[in-house]
Amino acid sequence: MDILLDLIASLSRWSRGHLYDIALAFMATLFVLFGPALNAWVQRNIGGLNFLLRTLLFVVFCALVYGLGIVYLTPWLSKGLAQLNNFTLSPVLLLMFLIVGVIADRN
Repeated sequence: MDILLDLIASLSRWSRGHLYDIALAFMATLFVLFGPALNAWVQRNIGGLNFLLRTLLFVVFCALVYGLGIVYLTPWLSKGLAQLNNFTLSPVLLLMFLIVGVIADRN
């Protein structure tokens, strides 16, 4: 049992140095998974507008949602993950990516 706890603690300590990159990868993966559904929702709602206005609104929406999401949600997620101790960080990270993998597999 001590070997497993040492492994978890070691993985967590290593992960701490890369939390921003891990959070960025997680956010990008979420946007890739849920982006098509979000884009379809936007296109349904603005589908009746003029082509130029529809294109402009779509570009602005994508820039705001995806751009600001990556810029502002990534540090927030990174800071939230940094609050976890060394015995919970690596299992939480593994669970997060496992859940995303299952969602990706079902899509």
